[in-house]
Amino acid sequence: MTGPSTAPVLKVSGLSFGYPQQLALFTDWSTRVPPGITLVRGGESKGKTTLLRLLAGDLKAHAGQIQVNGVALSGQSDAYLRQVFWTDPRSDAFNQINALDYLASLRARYPAFKQQAVESLLDGLSLTEHQLKPLYMLSTGSRRKVWLAAAFASGAALTLLDDPFAALDKASIGFVMDRLKNEAAKRNTARAWLIADYAAPGPVPLAAVIDLGN
Repeated sequence: MTGPSTAPVLKVSGLSFGYPQQLALFTDWSTRVPPGITLVRGGESKGKTTLLRLLAGDLKAHAGQIQVNGVALSGQSDAYLRQVFWTDPRSDAFNQINALDYLASLRARYPAFKQQAVESLLDGLSLTEHQLKPLYMLSTGSRRKVWLAAAFASGAALTLLDDPFAALDKASIGFVMDRLKNEAAKRNTARAWLIADYAAPGPVPLAAVIDLGN
């Protein structure tokens, strides 16, 4: 990992994980992630999505410790998860509710949720006309845009985005890029963003890079 020296939002120490009958993806792996935008890059099957799922608590590590702002996933999971935004972009768990209800459900989970930003996010991602439709009625791209709107509105200390530009139209890609650039430009920000992708998100300034290899 490369990046500036600053107080980390995320600390990972001694992480080990592998799927059954496969080589271990992580063995005694450690990193520190500062505020700002961090790219998690790597080739196919190198563990980009798996790492995000481990950090989100969707997968249980075989060993190691994961902390956000000093709060450990193991032993303090409720407090930890209130600081972490993650929705698997392939999830169908919220198919029966609409975008507004999904976003409303996040207010209780995230203390820094930015309700005042919801309208502009839905408008910027061309979701206004779809906001009352059940998510199962939306296209793959539109559902992904709902997750992105939630990510920006959550105010979470650690925000995890997996392949965020997949299935997006050109205008929405530009909107997300602009939002990420704004996040990267904020002084004294307390938010860390991990973006798992094959390459850097265009002109967005990066605080750090986690390279999982090719």
